[in-house]
Amino acid sequence: MSGDPFGTAGLRESVLVGWRGSPTRFREDGNAEEDLFLGSYRDRLLVELAQNATDAALAGGVPGVLRLSVVDGELRAANTGAPLDAEGVAALASLRASAKRDGREVGRFGVGFAAVLTVTDAPRVVSASGGVEFSAERTRDVIAEVPELAARAAERDGRVPVLRLVWPVGPDEPAVPQGFDTEVRLPLRSDVDGAALFAGFAGQAEDLLLSLTGLARVEIDGIGVWSHAEDQGRVELRGPSGTTSWLVCRQGGLLPEEATARLGVEARQRPEWTVTWAVPVGADGSPRPLDADVLHAPTPTDERMSLPARLIATLPIEPTRRRVAPGPAAEAVFSAAAQGYVELVTRLEPGRRTALVPRADFPLSEVDDTVRELVIGELRRARWLPAAGDGADLAPARATVLDLPGEELADLVAGVLPGVVDGELAGPEHAKALAVLGVSRMSTGALVAAVTGIDRPPAWWHRLYSALGPVAEVDATVRAELGGLPVPLVDGRTLPGPRGVLLVDEHIDRLSTVDGLRVVHPEAAHPLLERLGARRGGPADLLDSEPLRDAVERSLDDAESGVDVSGLVDVVLRLIGEVGEGRPWLGALALPDEVGDWRRADELALPGSAFLDVLAGDSPIGVLAEETAKAWPASVLTAAGVLDSFTVVDDEDATGPDHDLPGEADWWDALAEPPTRVLAIRDLDQVDDEAWPRALRLLAGEPGTWRALHHPHGHTAWWLGRNALLAGATPGEWRLPGAAELAGLYDPVPDLGLDEKLLTAIGVLGALDAADPEDLLDRLGDPDREVSPGVVLRAHAALAATDPDDVEPPEWVRTIDGQVHRAEDCVVLDAPWLLGVLQDGCVVSAGDDFLLAAPLAEVLDLPLASSTTESIVDNAGEFVSWAELGAVVAACDLLGVPVPAGGVLVHDELPGAQWWVDAAGVHVEDSAPALARALAWVTDTWPDRHTFAALIDEPEARTQLG
Repeated sequence: MSGDPFGTAGLRESVLVGWRGSPTRFREDGNAEEDLFLGSYRDRLLVELAQNATDAALAGGVPGVLRLSVVDGELRAANTGAPLDAEGVAALASLRASAKRDGREVGRFGVGFAAVLTVTDAPRVVSASGGVEFSAERTRDVIAEVPELAARAAERDGRVPVLRLVWPVGPDEPAVPQGFDTEVRLPLRSDVDGAALFAGFAGQAEDLLLSLTGLARVEIDGIGVWSHAEDQGRVELRGPSGTTSWLVCRQGGLLPEEATARLGVEARQRPEWTVTWAVPVGADGSPRPLDADVLHAPTPTDERMSLPARLIATLPIEPTRRRVAPGPAAEAVFSAAAQGYVELVTRLEPGRRTALVPRADFPLSEVDDTVRELVIGELRRARWLPAAGDGADLAPARATVLDLPGEELADLVAGVLPGVVDGELAGPEHAKALAVLGVSRMSTGALVAAVTGIDRPPAWWHRLYSALGPVAEVDATVRAELGGLPVPLVDGRTLPGPRGVLLVDEHIDRLSTVDGLRVVHPEAAHPLLERLGARRGGPADLLDSEPLRDAVERSLDDAESGVDVSGLVDVVLRLIGEVGEGRPWLGALALPDEVGDWRRADELALPGSAFLDVLAGDSPIGVLAEETAKAWPASVLTAAGVLDSFTVVDDEDATGPDHDLPGEADWWDALAEPPTRVLAIRDLDQVDDEAWPRALRLLAGEPGTWRALHHPHGHTAWWLGRNALLAGATPGEWRLPGAAELAGLYDPVPDLGLDEKLLTAIGVLGALDAADPEDLLDRLGDPDREVSPGVVLRAHAALAATDPDDVEPPEWVRTIDGQVHRAEDCVVLDAPWLLGVLQDGCVVSAGDDFLLAAPLAEVLDLPLASSTTESIVDNAGEFVSWAELGAVVAACDLLGVPVPAGGVLVHDELPGAQWWVDAAGVHVEDSAPALARALAWVTDTWPDRHTFAALIDEPEARTQLG
């Protein structure tokens, strides 16, 4: 290379003229240059070299390539593109001007070239068109000839402006490497670490390729090669460590005149603007939002940014090249950038777009605050948020997101409510982004309210329950808020909430005929409803449901009014068949009888039933229609209340005599305490008088009626004992054949083929205490009956336990002689010694237990014998101690009875009696029988009186007994 193709001599002379004319200008240039490479352009060496390379490539219309290497201690940066020209050289030497005039994205060889001074004092630029060099040393040599300038340099410790004086390179300057058009050569100062410098370059290479679209390749000698390829908004950056992908969105335009009014002349001549948004993406296209970045204009500035994507824009920059120059131009570009951000977002798949919503953090800079607010505003207004259902885009400001995640749920709700966001975005990972956008949230409770009242088919509700199920299963709060979730029923109604409704698997087609049933429609049935309070209902649940019961209880009225109840009958009988048992209220079910009329089930009997044979001719019980009887098993019909035998009434919580039993109120009143359970047999009053033996055999043949018959204090036995007829008499008028203690008083029951246990259960007497007291008194006073004395005594003993208020005193009584006498002529024997002075025909006795005399006298309304008899003793008698009577002592010893204290008054004769007891004591005649009776009385062993008599009278008897 030789000569001076770029006129550097003239450039130098103009600078020197200025310096000589104003040494202050020399100092200003030095200060300005230091400000640039020590301040504004520190750490920007590679950026500025890349900018120049990019601009050269754009100017030359070729892909930009920048190669960095170290040759002979020099950092060399070779690039392709337009070679160096005079205008570029002038820009290099100006410090305050750029060669950019045509709107290219960076300026060539402007003030940014000062960055080379961070590593060298003698930069050179060599091109195919020639080369120039700068040198601190040569500059100092030149100004040494000007004393005033030399003095200024001395004041600066020898530091001079390096980039103000330019020279052509020497003739021995090596040519530009093959394949390149220009090379910047920077001899490194001794204090520069080349390895660290290259490591820093490697860290910036990818960012530069992304920011400078004209730069296609960066080569760093010894480290690697970086390149990029762009296709339909996707940029792939390839480097030594692999490939990274970025999604980019580029836009451009012209600034309006009002926006450029405050710019400099050169800037106003370049009103073009470009904006690029870029975000890293994975191999699957998913975004990798940035945590923090800086604004690129287009190369990095010091404006810190918190947006998830990188902003690369042509913006007015302060002279420091580190900050945005505020003003209308910057505002216009930022506004355009915000609109472009929406386009970047829409290039992502719908479910990934919220990843690019700015975070609600403190801004990192004023520019960050401005851009973020603009971006959020655009994002709120633009239609880009994916909607549920049809997938159309929504403006977040008019969108709603459900609190519950799930695409199916959102799609369903979208068909009801407009503006619902895609369910994929309802998860927690999207919540913060949607909150920043102002998307309204719909709580679970609000969702329930929104779907309440809408008309949707049952299958739609099932899909809704399926969508809600997974969350409700694990979240008790959600379950509580879903308590009012609508539920479609089989009868066409929709209830607000599943609590209490039934989920059933069968009978649905038939249940629709029953109004009021709370049964979920089969197409809507879902396990979630059970979790929310619905009950899993089987046949028993349906059978016990209130609406079905109400339908049954009004079925007869409905049938008689012309309503078709056949569907109800079918449902009820089928349910009974599956449950296997009936309910008492099912007897109200309307069924057809043999003549075609509708009657209650419990007023009908099965055709051919033996039960019909025992009913009276005027019984109101009808016969079930033959067709119905053949259509259903007898067990189902009888469970519904149709009669095949006697019906058992079983009420475990009885509160009163309200079971429609014959004579129930009288039975209830006759009980000592009200019963807690009524177990009885119905329709006993419908039996024909002549059919009782057959009816009783029917009762004995069924376990249920047998239990009712034997229920303690039960109505059945009570009523049968008073109303059933055996050979024309009630059971209480007969005795069992083996009941000897009733002989003479009651006749044995005829042989009717009935078991003795059955006879006992219905009231046939087996003992005196079972007899009716009133009836027993009548029979004792019947002179036509022959009754043995023993039976009479035992009968009176039994009567003594009767409450006098329960019987009427008899007019005739049976005395100890076995005869019947007027009661008014009789007394009740209450002491045995009185019997000697009383006539047998006036004495009524209860036997040896004289304690029964007083209560018997009350029952019979008779006086006691002692109250009507005076003492017969007229002398004192001889007192003899019991212990002095050897025969008495021996007799007591043999019988194990203590010898009584005291003694007895012995008389030669007691008129009318052998012994007597009065206030004076015990009186006896001097005889063994009298002494024995007195001894038995005072020792409370009255039944042993005859034994005492034998022992006292016969010593031989005592010997034998001993």
